[in-house]
Amino acid sequence: MITVLVVHDQALQRIGFRMVLAAQPDLTVVGEAADGAEAVRMSAELRPDVVLMDSRIRDQEGIDTIRRIARPEPLPQVPEPTRSGGHPSRSGGHPSRSGGRPSRPGGHPSRVLILTATGHDEYAYAALRAGVGGFLPEDATPDQLTAAVRVVATGDAVISPGLTRELIDAVRQERPVLAPEREHRLGDLTERERDVLTAVASGWSNAEIAERLSIAPTTVKSHVSRILTKIGARARVQAVVFAYESGLVRPA
Repeated sequence: MITVLVVHDQALQRIGFRMVLAAQPDLTVVGEAADGAEAVRMSAELRPDVVLMDSRIRDQEGIDTIRRIARPEPLPQVPEPTRSGGHPSRSGGHPSRSGGRPSRPGGHPSRVLILTATGHDEYAYAALRAGVGGFLPEDATPDQLTAAVRVVATGDAVISPGLTRELIDAVRQERPVLAPEREHRLGDLTERERDVLTAVASGWSNAEIAERLSIAPTTVKSHVSRILTKIGARARVQAVVFAYESGLVRPA
């Protein structure tokens, strides 16, 4: 079962999203939040697989909310009480669990899916760098919404063709930041992995990459997975940013 936290400043919209998502047997809404602060708190408490957030929570508040949900700070380590003899207490027979719980039982933070309007590429770029897992147009159909939630829940990225073009254009306009760390990570990629990453940054799907590079789609998927691991990215869209900021792909 995929769990979802709905974040929107309008109650009627939250109810609508809940009804659409709850109609699917594999999706369940575990909570609703009206603002960023409430979204961060409920995400930490409920640990949903996906946080569906409207882009009206914008500007710095929205970016901070995404960052705090997608990249939560670990809880501080609290030493276990000891007896006077210096041995750990065995009260209850279980070791202390206060030493920094994972964001979710699976060990990864909640993934954020943003509902956004076109023409907000600067916000999309900032949200991407904050760790967002996908973007979906505000006029998406219920089927597109539920499909996007499922994709983001698996750790893959969702972005519509129109938003992909806006995002790539926004990244291209940014001056590349050739930090030593990025250059080092780029150097960890094999020649084939660089080819695949270049294709990903160009907006190609796995099927298109497989056809153009004459390799199997499953091989493309394996390459993408290894690339994300090597460059420290959580999703495909973050790999696009890395490709431009590392200098692998140059603005047209």
